[in-house]
Amino acid sequence: MCGIAGFLGAGDGADLQRMTRRLTHRGPDAEGFFEKPDAGVFLGHRRLSIIDLACGAQPMVSADGSLAIVFNGEIYNHSELRSELLAKGHVFATDHSDTEVLLHAWREWGEGMLSRLNGMWAFAIYDSRTRCLFLARDRFGKKPLYYFHRNGTFAFASELTALLEHPLAPRSLSEIARVKFLAHALIPAPHSAIEGIYKLPAAHQLTLAVDDGSPRIARYWRYTLEPEESQKSESVLAAELLEILTRATRRRLVADVPLGIFLSGGLDSSTIAALAARDVQDRTLQTFTIGFQEPSFDESAFAAQVAGFLKTAHHTETLSLEAALEAMTGIFDLLDEPQGDGSILPTWLLCRFARRHVTVALSGDGGDELFAGYDPFRALRLAGLYSQLVPRPLHSALRLLAARLPVSHANLSLDFKIKRTLRGLDHPARLWNPVWLGALEPSELARLTDSRFSVEEIYSEAIDAWESCSGTNPVDRTLQFYTEIYLQDGILAKADRASMMNSLEVRSPFLDIEVADFARRLPHHYKLRGKTTKYLLKRAVEGLLPHEIIYRSKKGFGTPVGSWLRSGRIAPEANSPLLREKLSAHLAGQSDERLFLWCEYVWQQWQMRNFP
Repeated sequence: MCGIAGFLGAGDGADLQRMTRRLTHRGPDAEGFFEKPDAGVFLGHRRLSIIDLACGAQPMVSADGSLAIVFNGEIYNHSELRSELLAKGHVFATDHSDTEVLLHAWREWGEGMLSRLNGMWAFAIYDSRTRCLFLARDRFGKKPLYYFHRNGTFAFASELTALLEHPLAPRSLSEIARVKFLAHALIPAPHSAIEGIYKLPAAHQLTLAVDDGSPRIARYWRYTLEPEESQKSESVLAAELLEILTRATRRRLVADVPLGIFLSGGLDSSTIAALAARDVQDRTLQTFTIGFQEPSFDESAFAAQVAGFLKTAHHTETLSLEAALEAMTGIFDLLDEPQGDGSILPTWLLCRFARRHVTVALSGDGGDELFAGYDPFRALRLAGLYSQLVPRPLHSALRLLAARLPVSHANLSLDFKIKRTLRGLDHPARLWNPVWLGALEPSELARLTDSRFSVEEIYSEAIDAWESCSGTNPVDRTLQFYTEIYLQDGILAKADRASMMNSLEVRSPFLDIEVADFARRLPHHYKLRGKTTKYLLKRAVEGLLPHEIIYRSKKGFGTPVGSWLRSGRIAPEANSPLLREKLSAHLAGQSDERLFLWCEYVWQQWQMRNFP
């Protein structure tokens, strides 16, 4: 796990060093540089040593000097690929470096190598034979990759702020990105907070011919739902899923450094912990949990129950407001782009806590997105009936009535669910998901921006995900939204930044390509059955975990930001009429504006540090 940076064109070694050293937290163990000033090629790397500690230094150069690579990530099937390449006559200099496997894979298969990789990655390969730079990002976007192309210079980096160290980097805030941030509580790829700097989206590749200078971007894979009605019984499908998850977890237990498991007590992390515990029989598995002082957010008792059942060496730390306030300074100092998910705070503390004991941790990220685990999935059938049967005047009256419900800042409180559901139902079905999750709804965004942006432009990524689904079932369409947008630029971006700020690698077995292929071919009624979410997954782990853990109500990794804001200990600067209005209503207990106020607070903190 590492940080990468580089450029083709204007600049020198000092620029490369500044860019690379801005990523020190991502790779504290070593740094390296590849410089060809005559060709205008500069590649930099910061290393967190995980695999092949002695021989995995980067940038790595091929034996004949024609190829150079900087790579961030892990390739879990690198041993199988190495064997295949050895059989084709390739000669390796290292014992088990996945980085060297990528170099030989490029030489053997070119762009076709990407379809063979199982893992997480962002890498750049410079090929002096063809004078081209090739960049790629993994299928779900676990590893970040930003770039700009300006005045004949192309630059890239693992984080936005590292790119800003290049003298030609754009430095104007992106107005559309800010609006999208408030619309989704995240900034969807390819946008970034800076105009002219872009994220390479998940499952995309970029090729730049040095002599041409025009980047060519292409999608090499898409999470396409292709449900197949199987003749297999439900029990057989459940057994297949468990076997696939077992292999995915086993692949991610390979490391040359200490390893542990994030354990929330929810289904997904408990499943990974149970599978890992079966494989780690010669030593005690370490598990890590963050608890909350606020009872409605705290799951530490469930995590302790699972840890006791699995007999792991369990570690728990409790998050208080004071700990959160202390953590915020460190987070905002290193946060390269605004994040609207308040759970970045406990995630950061969990990563810091785990890093005292291990260098690699496995998480349950991806289970909710692939197997329909979130509450909005339960609302879809009712939402469809409601939108057909309830006339607009009655709907408006119900929203006014719901607004009078007492405000609760508890986790997923009833008033929160009712108000959010009705808010989404103000709009067409293709906007339900982003409006349910976003900080502001379209009418408020129009007020904030004087309607400079259309609804179609603001929600373009969400609309594309909804309409790209081959079927018309709202469950499948919602799965497409969650996997393409919320997972990539919300959950995974949060996990990457929180972990790498603490120099910790996080691995996600649910995002194994085998698991993803199984999930995308699984009909939706195996994911959502009545009111039961993740139906087949729950069937698959019966007997592996206690029944009450498998079937308990989902809490989610929420954060009591609402009560923290109301206490006045954190607050955004009220610099617009809409912000003043919503801050006043929140402080008075008239409405719950936690997400909007948190997004504004984070944006202001990020802007203050990077554009004072």
